[in-house]
Amino acid sequence: MSADNPVTLWTERNTTLDAVRGVAVLGILAMNAIAFGLPAGAYTNLDAGGSRSFLDWIIGGGGEIFADQKFLGLFSMLFGAGIVLFADRAAAKGRRSVLLSLWRNALLLVIGIVHLLFWDGDVLTVYALCAPVVLTLRRLPPKALFWLGSACYAAVAVASWFVQSSLRSFSSVLIDFWHYGDYYGVIETWFFMDYFGRALGAMLLGVALYRTGVIVGDRAPTFYRRMAAWGLGIGMPLSSAGLALMAATDFDIDWAVAGTIPNTVATVPICLGYLSLIILWNARSASSRSNSARAGSMRRRVRALGRMALTNYLTQTALGLIVLGALLDDVELSRTSIAVFVVAVWVLQLWWSKAWLDRFGFGPVEWLWRCATYRRWQPLRAR
Repeated sequence: MSADNPVTLWTERNTTLDAVRGVAVLGILAMNAIAFGLPAGAYTNLDAGGSRSFLDWIIGGGGEIFADQKFLGLFSMLFGAGIVLFADRAAAKGRRSVLLSLWRNALLLVIGIVHLLFWDGDVLTVYALCAPVVLTLRRLPPKALFWLGSACYAAVAVASWFVQSSLRSFSSVLIDFWHYGDYYGVIETWFFMDYFGRALGAMLLGVALYRTGVIVGDRAPTFYRRMAAWGLGIGMPLSSAGLALMAATDFDIDWAVAGTIPNTVATVPICLGYLSLIILWNARSASSRSNSARAGSMRRRVRALGRMALTNYLTQTALGLIVLGALLDDVELSRTSIAVFVVAVWVLQLWWSKAWLDRFGFGPVEWLWRCATYRRWQPLRAR
């Protein structure tokens, strides 16, 4: 398989991308569920709500170190690779690949705007708006794409420091927002730059990883083991240091933005580490028949969840807003109860994704998106 264009020889769906996408969607719920059930400031500030017990603090700290930004970064890498994969396949079939890709992402923008009407944490609009940039740069050499993606993350980190410096002059005005409300509303310029910068950076990195065959599992196991060791070995201490800094300053507003810098810098190496571990897990054969059956079943379920990533991402929001935001609105939730909700949704989505795809060829939202993309009725039943 060519490293320059790993999709050209594919005759079947690549299960590696499905497995990585499935894990990323599961991880995104662990991030977003905090915003569904706790005060807005609790997403970034562990002291702002939901942390009443030692277990709450462990869950919150673990989320900051292992999940925050990382699974969204991984999902963004997959999305960037998916944009180019779609364009490559369209071109191979003789279609006008760029126009079709732009139309497809214009439809995604509509989906994202509808999603945004219900929840302001939507990421689909960001992906759709970044897609033309990714399409424009997709033919750059992988090394150039890698450095451009890394530069986006570096720019976010530098901007965070300058924004924090300016905030210190009127931190007393922001303290209520930081501890009890959505302090991002006060510094929304930085927030959007951070959100778009990280998304675009990860998408460009995803294109580089796709062009070199890394993200599709085209390298030797030793390569992925080394990348996992280096990525997690560098990223985890940095992410832990960011949490330690915030805890040491008692989540003070004077470090609200600057305290995110270690986590931002750690995101890329951790994403590469996670990517490597998922690829190794997806390809691994268990030693015994019983273990092989159990492990194989879980891999199939995670892949199915990844094939229905858009449907599952949107239904996570629906379940979060209905269960945590409406049904339990009068209940004082903790991070532990949020974690229980997350695990319950994981189990549900792992079950229904495989059950649905055993009968149908696409997830329901994916099928509608596909019909609208090609502007004709597409078969839904599995062949």
